[in-house]
Amino acid sequence: MPLIAHNDLPTFQRLRDEGRIVLSEDRAHTQEIREMHIGLLNMMPDGALQATERQFFRLIGESNRIAQFYVHPFTLPELERSAETQAHIDTYYESYEEIKAQGLDALIITGANVSDPELSNAPFWEPLQEIIEWSWDNVASTLCSCLATHAVMEFKYNQKRQAMKKKLWGVYKHQVSERTHPLVRGVNSIFDVPHSRWNKISDRQFKEAGMKILTTSKKAGVHLATSPDGFRIVCFQGHPEYDTISLYKEYQRDLISFLDGDIKKEPPLPCNYLNKEVEKLIKAQRKSLLKGKEWTLSDEELYNLIDNSWRDTARGIIGNWVGLVYQITNVDRQKQYMDGVDPNNPLEILQQT
Repeated sequence: MPLIAHNDLPTFQRLRDEGRIVLSEDRAHTQEIREMHIGLLNMMPDGALQATERQFFRLIGESNRIAQFYVHPFTLPELERSAETQAHIDTYYESYEEIKAQGLDALIITGANVSDPELSNAPFWEPLQEIIEWSWDNVASTLCSCLATHAVMEFKYNQKRQAMKKKLWGVYKHQVSERTHPLVRGVNSIFDVPHSRWNKISDRQFKEAGMKILTTSKKAGVHLATSPDGFRIVCFQGHPEYDTISLYKEYQRDLISFLDGDIKKEPPLPCNYLNKEVEKLIKAQRKSLLKGKEWTLSDEELYNLIDNSWRDTARGIIGNWVGLVYQITNVDRQKQYMDGVDPNNPLEILQQT
């Protein structure tokens, strides 16, 4: 079933304009189909905040047809915002207190633009820990992206992320290492994932934490792993939610920042992402910028020229995740206490019911 537009968030109209089905609450209430409520803790910076909304809303809306999806975006007040972005948040986002009061079936926590490997220095570190702790006991599963994965690994498993010599930036090939896990059921055994980060949790650290490693990459390391129970926490180190042009838009922002003197080093092009035709166009655009001209390449033009080699797999994994959340939250709680079944192990509950 589709997403439900339960408020006037502009993302809903943007998705309708793309031809996606988004129901009004009035229409949703005429259908006897179960609701699912998923929280989206959006910690992305101002320039990516609304794009990140759309990316996760799309994946959830496309993921499964088992329920009507209510997605509840919220953020942390400790994150510094522009007046325009804060107005968007004040108008369309919910507060953490409202989220706790109404409850959720599942939670997604995005990444954030923090390059400092010491997460404890971030102003949002303490409130983020509180939310992670709350979600452990109050939702079926919490899906963490990039920095959120690093935060969970440090907070719950005492594994601090490490700074890399250079930014991991581009699209990298991954292989499924645990093919029997229901999160990767039906997805390609080899697939691509975009990455954009300055820090990492190593394969060794995931193993030391007892995490179940589901996909790995020779270049990018572990991408997908779960908490030891197999589902309560799902960790992405990459960004499978990214749009086709997300890495390009990031390059564009960084290049302009370099030319404006805001950053010292000129950003390289993302690895394994652009074909020769697109690289030629972008390099020509760079030369014109150096001459003081405006950026003329349109997003629409490049969207049709850049290949997307990760979206189908991302949709498959998110679909599996949503489906498992649906099953777990539908289980009769009495069945959790059958002989020999651990009530704190969601996948074991499913196997026995």
